[in-house]
Amino acid sequence: MKAVLLQRPGDPTTLSYQSYPDPQIQQPHQLKIQIKAAGVNPIDTKLRSRGTFYPDQMPAILGCDGSGVVVELGSEVTHFQIGDEVYFCRGGLGDIPGTYCDLTVLEAQYVAPKPQNLDFVQAAAAPLVLITAWEALYDRAQIQPDHTVFVQGGSGGVGHVAIQLAKQRGARVCTTVSTPQKARLAREWGADQVIQYPIESVEEAVRDWTEGVGVDVALDTLGGASLSQCFELARPYGRVVTLLAPASDTAWSTARTKNLTLSYELMLTPMLQGMAAAQQHQVEILKRCKTWFEDQVLQVHVHKTFPLAAAADAHEFLERGGMTGKVVLIP
Repeated sequence: MKAVLLQRPGDPTTLSYQSYPDPQIQQPHQLKIQIKAAGVNPIDTKLRSRGTFYPDQMPAILGCDGSGVVVELGSEVTHFQIGDEVYFCRGGLGDIPGTYCDLTVLEAQYVAPKPQNLDFVQAAAAPLVLITAWEALYDRAQIQPDHTVFVQGGSGGVGHVAIQLAKQRGARVCTTVSTPQKARLAREWGADQVIQYPIESVEEAVRDWTEGVGVDVALDTLGGASLSQCFELARPYGRVVTLLAPASDTAWSTARTKNLTLSYELMLTPMLQGMAAAQQHQVEILKRCKTWFEDQVLQVHVHKTFPLAAAADAHEFLERGGMTGKVVLIP
């Protein structure tokens, strides 16, 4: 098969497209998948730049999520058939090969049926951001129908899905974007209040929107100073969830004064810690979202696709920033 290999940490030129041995089924509960599309996520660029979680296992195949067709079954796989279309989020951290390749072998329990109304590109773009947004808003923040929810970066990969999941729960959503085009998309995804932060004061807009109370839940998808901003925007006893490590100058005193609940969301933890039950929960998220996609109450936005051989170009594009939704590789 063809695969994109990371030989050593560095810039995008360290990714090489070359031949690689086909993976083989080793266990009775595994299945082999022909990958039709692979999501590109910020974690991929970070691992490429600084090294994987398993530096002694090189070269590595990056890519956490993807979609494809089942082409071979282990002897004890009963709930999939050859030809089934699937999507999943598994591997790509340095130990288990990821999705930047033609074929992968996975345990059947970590694979979900693909939504029938999504093509392979859309399906490959969905798993990591769906799981992240679901765990952040539903599991960590426990949003309720009457909640006000602030989403930093509502046009990004996680952000645009978070808006939709919050609306699906019945919450009211406020988000930030940088351009009028992104503002239009955010409204299409269901945002009730859209703030163009280059020309508007986020603090004033949220204060007006909540009549001075602050939001019940704030989701930090950007890191850096945005976590402190979320502390400012949250109401007393509110909840803040961040996807990234706090900056050294984070305004912890604001969080303490307001009695805020802070949660971290790293959807990779179950894979890194070998937590089978938590990984199964993530598969259940994909199954639930399959229904919502097919009911047309959920969508995923793909900004741009690249051939698998151009993975380095995809990384450069993602690192430049300014995109909406997701980037996807096509073998």
